[in-house]
Amino acid sequence: MTVGPEENASSVLIGTPGTVSFVESDGRTFHVQLQGGGAARVGSGELVSLSRGDSVLVSQTGWHALPKGTWLDPVSVGVVRKVFKKGVLLETNLGIRLIKKRPRKRLGLAPGNTVEYDEQNGVTKVISASPIRLRDVGVDDDVLTEYEYSANGQERLSFDSFGGYESVVTRAKELIETQLEHREELREIGAQPVKGVIFTGPPGTGKTHLARIIAQVSEATFYLVSGPSIVSKWVGDSEETLRRLFAEAATQERAIIFFDEIDSIAARRGNDSNGESKRVVAQLLTLLDGFEAASNVVVIAATNRIEDIDEALLRPGRFDWEIEFALPSVQDRYEILQVRAKGLKTVGVLPLEEIAQLTDGWSGAMLTAIWTEAAILAASDKRQAIADEDMARAYERVTSRPVHAKREAAGVL
Repeated sequence: MTVGPEENASSVLIGTPGTVSFVESDGRTFHVQLQGGGAARVGSGELVSLSRGDSVLVSQTGWHALPKGTWLDPVSVGVVRKVFKKGVLLETNLGIRLIKKRPRKRLGLAPGNTVEYDEQNGVTKVISASPIRLRDVGVDDDVLTEYEYSANGQERLSFDSFGGYESVVTRAKELIETQLEHREELREIGAQPVKGVIFTGPPGTGKTHLARIIAQVSEATFYLVSGPSIVSKWVGDSEETLRRLFAEAATQERAIIFFDEIDSIAARRGNDSNGESKRVVAQLLTLLDGFEAASNVVVIAATNRIEDIDEALLRPGRFDWEIEFALPSVQDRYEILQVRAKGLKTVGVLPLEEIAQLTDGWSGAMLTAIWTEAAILAASDKRQAIADEDMARAYERVTSRPVHAKREAAGVL
Protein backbone atom coordinates (compact mmCIF):
# COMPACT_ATOMS: atom_id res chain seq x y z
CA MET A 1 0.00 0.00 0.00
CA THR A 2 1.02 3.68 -0.38
CA VAL A 3 0.14 6.24 2.30
CA GLY A 4 0.50 10.00 2.68
CA PRO A 5 2.85 12.28 4.65
CA GLU A 6 3.59 12.33 8.36
CA GLU A 7 0.68 13.30 10.59
CA ASN A 8 0.93 16.25 12.97
CA ALA A 9 2.62 15.16 16.18
CA SER A 10 -0.36 16.32 18.24
CA SER A 11 -2.84 14.15 16.34
CA VAL A 12 -3.81 10.62 17.34
CA LEU A 13 -2.71 8.02 14.79
CA ILE A 14 -3.83 4.40 15.03
CA GLY A 15 -1.87 2.14 12.73
CA THR A 16 0.62 -0.68 12.36
CA PRO A 17 4.21 -0.47 13.62
CA GLY A 18 7.00 -1.31 11.23
CA THR A 19 10.68 -0.98 10.45
CA VAL A 20 12.13 1.08 7.60
CA SER A 21 13.85 -1.23 5.15
CA PHE A 22 14.75 1.22 2.35
CA VAL A 23 14.56 4.96 1.56
CA GLU A 24 14.24 5.83 -2.13
CA SER A 25 16.61 8.28 -3.84
CA ASP A 26 14.07 11.13 -3.82
CA GLY A 27 14.28 11.20 -0.02
CA ARG A 28 10.49 11.45 0.22
CA THR A 29 9.46 7.80 -0.23
CA PHE A 30 10.46 4.83 1.89
CA HIS A 31 9.56 1.17 2.32
CA VAL A 32 8.46 -0.43 5.59
CA GLN A 33 8.37 -4.00 6.84
CA LEU A 34 5.19 -4.15 8.90
CA GLN A 35 4.50 -6.12 12.03
CA GLY A 36 2.86 -9.38 11.03
CA GLY A 37 4.87 -9.80 7.84
CA GLY A 38 3.30 -7.24 5.50
CA ALA A 39 5.06 -4.41 3.67
CA ALA A 40 4.18 -0.84 2.65
CA ARG A 41 5.52 1.88 0.36
CA VAL A 42 5.12 5.22 2.14
CA GLY A 43 5.10 8.57 0.32
CA SER A 44 5.79 11.91 2.06
CA GLY A 45 5.37 15.45 0.78
CA GLU A 46 8.65 16.49 2.42
CA LEU A 47 12.11 15.06 2.80
CA VAL A 48 12.24 12.45 5.57
CA SER A 49 15.07 12.02 8.04
CA LEU A 50 14.75 8.24 8.20
CA SER A 51 17.22 5.45 7.65
CA ARG A 52 17.13 1.66 7.53
CA GLY A 53 16.09 0.19 10.89
CA ASP A 54 14.07 3.19 12.13
CA SER A 55 10.68 2.46 13.68
CA VAL A 56 7.51 4.05 12.30
CA LEU A 57 3.74 3.79 12.80
CA VAL A 58 1.83 3.49 9.52
CA SER A 59 -1.90 3.89 8.79
CA GLN A 60 -4.05 4.48 5.70
CA THR A 61 -3.87 8.25 6.27
CA GLY A 62 -0.24 8.81 7.22
CA TRP A 63 2.78 7.78 9.23
CA HIS A 64 4.62 8.80 12.37
CA ALA A 65 8.21 8.31 13.46
CA LEU A 66 8.62 6.26 16.65
CA PRO A 67 11.48 6.28 19.14
CA LYS A 68 14.34 3.92 18.40
CA GLY A 69 13.64 0.40 19.59
CA THR A 70 9.88 0.93 19.89
CA TRP A 71 9.37 -2.11 17.70
CA LEU A 72 12.10 -4.50 16.71
CA ASP A 73 12.23 -6.58 13.56
CA PRO A 74 10.33 -9.84 13.99
CA VAL A 75 12.64 -12.69 14.91
CA SER A 76 12.61 -15.57 12.46
CA VAL A 77 14.08 -19.06 12.69
CA GLY A 78 16.07 -20.92 10.06
CA VAL A 79 18.63 -23.67 9.54
CA VAL A 80 22.13 -22.78 8.36
CA ARG A 81 23.03 -24.35 5.03
CA LYS A 82 26.27 -22.49 4.28
CA VAL A 83 28.34 -19.77 5.93
CA PHE A 84 30.07 -17.12 3.79
CA LYS A 85 32.39 -14.29 4.82
CA LYS A 86 29.70 -11.70 4.15
CA GLY A 87 26.49 -13.62 4.72
CA VAL A 88 24.68 -16.81 5.68
CA LEU A 89 22.55 -19.10 3.52
CA LEU A 90 19.51 -20.21 5.53
CA GLU A 91 16.72 -22.70 4.97
CA THR A 92 13.46 -21.18 6.25
CA ASN A 93 9.80 -22.10 6.07
CA LEU A 94 9.60 -19.88 2.97
CA GLY A 95 12.54 -21.52 1.20
CA ILE A 96 16.24 -20.72 0.90
CA ARG A 97 17.31 -17.19 1.92
CA LEU A 98 20.65 -15.40 1.78
CA ILE A 99 21.13 -13.06 4.76
CA LYS A 100 23.61 -10.47 3.48
CA LYS A 101 25.22 -9.54 6.76
CA ARG A 102 28.60 -10.65 8.05
CA PRO A 103 28.02 -13.43 10.63
CA ARG A 104 29.34 -12.74 14.10
CA LYS A 105 32.42 -14.82 14.88
CA ARG A 106 31.37 -15.40 18.49
CA LEU A 107 28.39 -17.43 17.30
CA GLY A 108 30.62 -20.00 15.63
CA LEU A 109 28.04 -20.75 12.95
CA ALA A 110 28.18 -24.09 11.16
CA PRO A 111 25.93 -25.83 8.61
CA GLY A 112 23.01 -27.53 10.35
CA ASN A 113 22.69 -24.97 13.17
CA THR A 114 19.17 -23.77 13.96
CA VAL A 115 19.36 -20.00 14.43
CA GLU A 116 17.37 -16.84 15.10
CA TYR A 117 17.73 -13.94 12.66
CA ASP A 118 16.14 -10.63 11.71
CA GLU A 119 16.45 -8.33 8.74
CA GLN A 120 18.33 -5.61 10.60
CA ASN A 121 20.92 -7.62 12.51
CA GLY A 122 21.22 -10.85 10.55
CA VAL A 123 21.82 -14.04 12.55
CA THR A 124 21.66 -13.20 16.26
CA LYS A 125 21.53 -16.49 18.15
CA VAL A 126 22.17 -20.23 17.79
CA ILE A 127 19.17 -22.14 19.14
CA SER A 128 20.45 -25.63 18.46
CA ALA A 129 23.55 -27.20 16.95
CA SER A 130 21.31 -29.51 14.88
CA PRO A 131 18.31 -28.80 12.62
CA ILE A 132 14.95 -28.19 14.31
CA ARG A 133 12.27 -27.82 11.65
CA LEU A 134 8.65 -28.42 10.88
CA ARG A 135 8.54 -31.18 8.29
CA ASP A 136 6.18 -33.35 6.27
CA VAL A 137 8.20 -36.46 7.07
CA GLY A 138 10.01 -36.31 10.38
CA VAL A 139 13.05 -38.17 11.58
CA ASP A 140 12.26 -38.35 15.28
CA ASP A 141 12.26 -41.75 16.95
CA ASP A 142 8.49 -41.77 17.44
CA VAL A 143 7.99 -40.98 13.76
CA LEU A 144 10.29 -43.79 12.64
CA THR A 145 7.95 -46.29 14.27
CA GLU A 146 5.32 -45.30 11.72
CA TYR A 147 7.33 -47.22 9.14
CA GLU A 148 7.33 -50.37 11.26
CA TYR A 149 4.75 -52.78 9.91
CA SER A 150 2.74 -54.78 12.43
CA ALA A 151 0.70 -57.87 11.57
CA ASN A 152 -1.29 -57.71 14.82
CA GLY A 153 -4.91 -58.64 14.21
CA GLN A 154 -4.20 -59.96 10.73
CA GLU A 155 -4.04 -63.54 9.55
CA ARG A 156 -0.72 -65.26 10.00
CA LEU A 157 1.04 -65.41 6.65
CA SER A 158 3.18 -68.20 5.25
CA PHE A 159 4.47 -69.11 1.83
CA ASP A 160 1.29 -71.16 1.41
CA SER A 161 -0.52 -67.80 1.47
CA PHE A 162 1.12 -66.92 -1.84
CA GLY A 163 -0.46 -68.69 -4.78
CA GLY A 164 1.53 -69.70 -7.85
CA TYR A 165 4.98 -68.40 -8.81
CA GLU A 166 6.86 -71.52 -7.68
CA SER A 167 10.30 -70.26 -8.82
CA VAL A 168 9.74 -66.87 -7.16
CA VAL A 169 8.76 -68.47 -3.84
CA THR A 170 11.76 -70.82 -4.00
CA ARG A 171 14.11 -67.87 -4.47
CA ALA A 172 12.44 -66.01 -1.59
CA LYS A 173 12.91 -69.03 0.69
CA GLU A 174 16.61 -69.04 -0.17
CA LEU A 175 16.77 -65.42 0.89
CA ILE A 176 15.43 -66.27 4.35
CA GLU A 177 17.29 -69.51 4.92
CA THR A 178 20.69 -68.30 3.79
CA GLN A 179 20.68 -64.57 4.42
CA LEU A 180 18.72 -64.25 7.66
CA GLU A 181 18.92 -67.64 9.34
CA HIS A 182 22.48 -68.67 8.40
CA ARG A 183 24.41 -65.43 8.74
CA GLU A 184 27.02 -67.03 10.99
CA GLU A 185 27.79 -69.72 8.43
CA LEU A 186 28.15 -67.12 5.69
CA ARG A 187 30.46 -65.08 7.89
CA GLU A 188 32.63 -68.13 8.64
CA ILE A 189 32.84 -68.93 4.93
CA GLY A 190 33.83 -65.32 4.28
CA ALA A 191 31.09 -64.78 1.71
CA GLN A 192 29.58 -61.39 1.11
CA PRO A 193 25.94 -61.24 2.24
CA VAL A 194 23.14 -60.32 -0.10
CA LYS A 195 22.41 -56.72 0.83
CA GLY A 196 19.46 -55.94 -1.36
CA VAL A 197 16.78 -57.70 -3.38
CA ILE A 198 14.64 -55.97 -5.97
CA PHE A 199 11.23 -57.29 -6.98
CA THR A 200 10.27 -56.32 -10.53
CA GLY A 201 7.13 -56.84 -12.55
CA PRO A 202 3.73 -55.37 -13.44
CA PRO A 203 1.44 -53.89 -10.76
CA GLY A 204 -0.71 -56.32 -8.81
CA THR A 205 1.57 -59.34 -9.15
CA GLY A 206 2.16 -59.75 -5.39
CA LYS A 207 5.50 -58.02 -4.78
CA THR A 208 4.46 -56.30 -1.54
CA HIS A 209 2.48 -59.35 -0.39
CA LEU A 210 5.53 -61.60 -0.72
CA ALA A 211 7.70 -59.10 1.19
CA ARG A 212 5.25 -59.24 4.12
CA ILE A 213 5.31 -63.04 4.01
CA ILE A 214 9.12 -63.05 4.12
CA ALA A 215 9.07 -60.76 7.16
CA GLN A 216 6.58 -62.93 9.07
CA VAL A 217 8.20 -66.25 8.21
CA SER A 218 11.66 -64.97 9.13
CA GLU A 219 10.30 -63.22 12.27
CA ALA A 220 12.13 -60.08 11.19
CA THR A 221 11.16 -56.54 12.09
CA PHE A 222 9.58 -55.21 8.91
CA TYR A 223 9.83 -51.56 7.85
CA LEU A 224 7.42 -50.67 5.05
CA VAL A 225 8.43 -47.49 3.23
CA SER A 226 6.30 -46.17 0.41
CA GLY A 227 8.63 -44.27 -1.90
CA PRO A 228 6.69 -40.98 -2.04
CA SER A 229 6.14 -40.94 1.75
CA ILE A 230 9.81 -40.45 2.48
CA VAL A 231 10.24 -37.43 0.21
CA SER A 232 10.22 -34.14 2.12
CA LYS A 233 10.17 -30.54 0.95
CA TRP A 234 12.87 -29.77 3.51
CA VAL A 235 16.41 -29.99 2.24
CA GLY A 236 18.20 -32.93 3.88
CA ASP A 237 15.16 -34.48 5.58
CA SER A 238 14.81 -37.41 3.18
CA GLU A 239 18.45 -38.40 3.60
CA GLU A 240 18.27 -38.02 7.37
CA THR A 241 15.16 -40.20 7.50
CA LEU A 242 16.96 -42.91 5.52
CA ARG A 243 20.00 -42.76 7.82
CA ARG A 244 17.87 -43.03 10.94
CA LEU A 245 15.78 -45.82 9.44
CA PHE A 246 18.83 -47.94 8.61
CA ALA A 247 20.36 -47.23 12.02
CA GLU A 248 17.14 -48.30 13.75
CA ALA A 249 16.95 -51.50 11.68
CA ALA A 250 20.54 -52.36 12.63
CA THR A 251 19.54 -52.49 16.32
CA GLN A 252 17.05 -55.30 15.66
CA GLU A 253 17.94 -58.99 15.84
CA ARG A 254 16.96 -59.20 12.18
CA ALA A 255 15.21 -56.65 10.01
CA ILE A 256 13.84 -56.09 6.52
CA ILE A 257 13.46 -52.63 5.02
CA PHE A 258 11.00 -52.75 2.15
CA PHE A 259 10.83 -49.84 -0.33
CA ASP A 260 7.61 -49.91 -2.32
CA GLU A 261 7.67 -47.88 -5.54
CA ILE A 262 11.39 -47.29 -5.21
CA ASP A 263 11.46 -45.77 -8.69
CA SER A 264 9.76 -42.68 -7.21
CA ILE A 265 12.81 -41.89 -5.05
CA ALA A 266 15.68 -43.59 -6.87
CA ALA A 267 15.13 -42.65 -10.49
CA ARG A 268 18.00 -42.69 -12.94
CA ARG A 269 20.15 -39.60 -12.43
CA GLY A 270 20.75 -37.24 -15.33
CA ASN A 271 21.28 -33.61 -16.19
CA ASP A 272 17.58 -32.92 -15.76
CA SER A 273 17.30 -34.67 -12.36
CA ASN A 274 16.43 -32.47 -9.40
CA GLY A 275 18.79 -32.10 -6.47
CA GLU A 276 16.50 -33.98 -4.08
CA SER A 277 16.49 -37.11 -6.27
CA LYS A 278 20.27 -37.09 -6.64
CA ARG A 279 20.81 -36.71 -2.90
CA VAL A 280 18.42 -39.56 -2.03
CA VAL A 281 20.08 -41.93 -4.52
CA ALA A 282 23.52 -40.99 -3.20
CA GLN A 283 22.36 -41.63 0.37
CA LEU A 284 20.94 -45.05 -0.54
CA LEU A 285 24.21 -46.00 -2.21
CA THR A 286 26.17 -44.95 0.87
CA LEU A 287 23.91 -46.93 3.20
CA LEU A 288 24.01 -50.08 1.07
CA ASP A 289 27.78 -49.87 0.72
CA GLY A 290 28.08 -49.43 4.48
CA PHE A 291 26.66 -52.87 5.30
CA GLU A 292 29.04 -55.09 7.24
CA ALA A 293 29.48 -58.78 6.50
CA ALA A 294 27.54 -59.71 9.65
CA SER A 295 24.71 -57.29 8.95
CA ASN A 296 21.28 -58.44 10.07
CA VAL A 297 19.44 -56.15 7.65
CA VAL A 298 18.12 -57.06 4.20
CA VAL A 299 16.74 -54.35 1.93
CA ILE A 300 13.94 -55.30 -0.45
CA ALA A 301 12.60 -52.93 -3.08
CA ALA A 302 9.71 -53.21 -5.52
CA THR A 303 9.17 -51.50 -8.84
CA ASN A 304 7.21 -51.99 -12.02
CA ARG A 305 9.64 -49.74 -13.89
CA ILE A 306 13.06 -51.31 -13.47
CA GLU A 307 14.32 -49.33 -16.46
CA ASP A 308 13.84 -46.10 -14.49
CA ILE A 309 15.98 -47.16 -11.50
CA ASP A 310 19.40 -45.56 -11.24
CA GLU A 311 21.83 -48.13 -12.63
CA ALA A 312 24.28 -47.59 -9.76
CA LEU A 313 21.79 -49.22 -7.37
CA LEU A 314 21.64 -52.36 -9.52
CA ARG A 315 25.35 -53.09 -9.47
CA PRO A 316 26.70 -56.12 -7.54
CA GLY A 317 27.01 -55.45 -3.82
CA ARG A 318 23.86 -53.34 -3.68
CA PHE A 319 20.64 -54.84 -5.02
CA ASP A 320 22.29 -58.18 -5.68
CA TRP A 321 19.21 -60.20 -6.52
CA GLU A 322 16.46 -59.38 -8.97
CA ILE A 323 13.31 -61.49 -8.63
CA GLU A 324 10.94 -61.02 -11.53
CA PHE A 325 7.18 -61.24 -11.04
CA ALA A 326 5.82 -61.83 -14.52
CA LEU A 327 2.11 -61.99 -15.17
CA PRO A 328 0.91 -65.36 -13.83
CA SER A 329 0.69 -68.41 -16.07
CA VAL A 330 -2.50 -70.44 -16.27
CA GLN A 331 -1.21 -72.74 -13.52
CA ASP A 332 -0.27 -69.72 -11.38
CA ARG A 333 -3.72 -68.22 -11.88
CA TYR A 334 -5.40 -71.45 -10.83
CA GLU A 335 -3.28 -71.65 -7.67
CA ILE A 336 -3.91 -67.97 -6.83
CA LEU A 337 -7.67 -68.58 -7.07
CA GLN A 338 -7.31 -71.69 -4.89
CA VAL A 339 -5.35 -69.89 -2.17
CA ARG A 340 -7.97 -67.16 -1.92
CA ALA A 341 -10.78 -69.75 -1.82
CA LYS A 342 -9.31 -71.25 1.36
CA GLY A 343 -10.14 -68.08 3.30
CA LEU A 344 -13.72 -67.82 2.08
CA LYS A 345 -16.91 -69.78 2.63
CA THR A 346 -17.95 -71.47 -0.60
CA VAL A 347 -20.50 -74.08 -1.66
CA GLY A 348 -20.39 -76.64 -4.44
CA VAL A 349 -17.77 -76.99 -7.15
CA LEU A 350 -16.45 -73.63 -8.36
CA PRO A 351 -15.28 -73.06 -11.96
CA LEU A 352 -11.71 -72.16 -10.95
CA GLU A 353 -10.02 -74.01 -13.81
CA GLU A 354 -12.28 -72.37 -16.38
CA ILE A 355 -11.65 -68.91 -14.95
CA ALA A 356 -7.90 -69.56 -14.92
CA GLN A 357 -8.08 -70.40 -18.62
CA LEU A 358 -10.12 -67.29 -19.44
CA THR A 359 -7.92 -64.80 -17.58
CA ASP A 360 -4.76 -64.79 -19.66
CA GLY A 361 -2.81 -61.59 -18.96
CA TRP A 362 -4.54 -60.92 -15.62
CA SER A 363 -2.53 -60.04 -12.53
CA GLY A 364 -3.04 -61.60 -9.10
CA ALA A 365 -4.80 -58.44 -7.91
CA MET A 366 -7.31 -58.66 -10.76
CA LEU A 367 -7.99 -62.31 -9.95
CA THR A 368 -8.61 -61.39 -6.32
CA ALA A 369 -11.13 -58.80 -7.51
CA ILE A 370 -13.26 -61.68 -8.81
CA TRP A 371 -13.59 -63.04 -5.27
CA THR A 372 -14.58 -59.60 -3.98
CA GLU A 373 -17.31 -59.26 -6.58
CA ALA A 374 -18.51 -62.83 -5.96
CA ALA A 375 -18.79 -62.18 -2.21
CA ILE A 376 -20.83 -59.01 -2.87
CA LEU A 377 -23.19 -60.91 -5.15
CA ALA A 378 -23.73 -63.70 -2.63
CA ALA A 379 -24.28 -61.30 0.28
CA SER A 380 -26.71 -59.13 -1.70
CA ASP A 381 -28.72 -62.29 -2.40
CA LYS A 382 -28.78 -62.99 1.38
CA ARG A 383 -26.59 -66.07 1.06
CA GLN A 384 -23.66 -66.89 3.33
CA ALA A 385 -21.47 -68.75 0.84
CA ILE A 386 -20.14 -68.15 -2.66
CA ALA A 387 -21.55 -70.41 -5.38
CA ASP A 388 -20.48 -71.13 -8.96
CA GLU A 389 -22.97 -68.65 -10.46
CA ASP A 390 -21.46 -65.89 -8.29
CA MET A 391 -18.03 -66.62 -9.73
CA ALA A 392 -19.33 -66.53 -13.30
CA ARG A 393 -21.12 -63.20 -12.81
CA ALA A 394 -18.14 -61.78 -10.89
CA TYR A 395 -15.83 -62.64 -13.79
CA GLU A 396 -18.13 -60.76 -16.17
CA ARG A 397 -18.23 -57.74 -13.85
CA VAL A 398 -14.46 -57.48 -13.54
CA THR A 399 -14.04 -57.94 -17.28
CA SER A 400 -16.47 -55.09 -17.99
CA ARG A 401 -14.75 -52.61 -15.70
CA PRO A 402 -13.58 -49.46 -17.57
CA VAL A 403 -9.97 -49.86 -16.49
CA HIS A 404 -9.94 -53.48 -17.59
CA ALA A 405 -11.49 -52.55 -20.95
CA LYS A 406 -8.87 -49.86 -21.56
CA ARG A 407 -6.03 -52.27 -20.77
CA GLU A 408 -7.52 -54.86 -23.12
CA ALA A 409 -7.92 -52.30 -25.90
CA ALA A 410 -4.32 -51.20 -25.46
CA GLY A 411 -3.14 -54.77 -25.81
CA VAL A 412 -1.96 -55.03 -22.19
CA LEU A 413 -4.21 -58.03 -21.58
